[in-house]
Amino acid sequence: MKLGILVNTDRNLAHILGVTKAAIESGHEVIIFNMDEGVRLFREPAFRDLCNTKGVSMSFCDHSTHVLNVSKEGIPKEIICGSQYNNAVMNHDADRIIVL
Repeated sequence: MKLGILVNTDRNLAHILGVTKAAIESGHEVIIFNMDEGVRLFREPAFRDLCNTKGVSMSFCDHSTHVLNVSKEGIPKEIICGSQYNNAVMNHDADRIIVL
């Protein structure tokens, strides 16, 4: 199963980490897309490091970083700087989506 996580706030880091870990440990894949206030989580090393977890893919809305003046410096190259197209792809590819 592929689990999509749409991250549009910066309030749920512990939940995102926990759900992702549980899904991976259960043999599932996780697709994470950040937009709106959710791009602020790139300030958190634990969040950025999720991209190094086998079975996790990550992308974010470049427009949101510009609107909220969030620096892309330090975001690993494994995390795709994209657009709402990446959100649409996640919604298409994931079997289930949660929004945090």
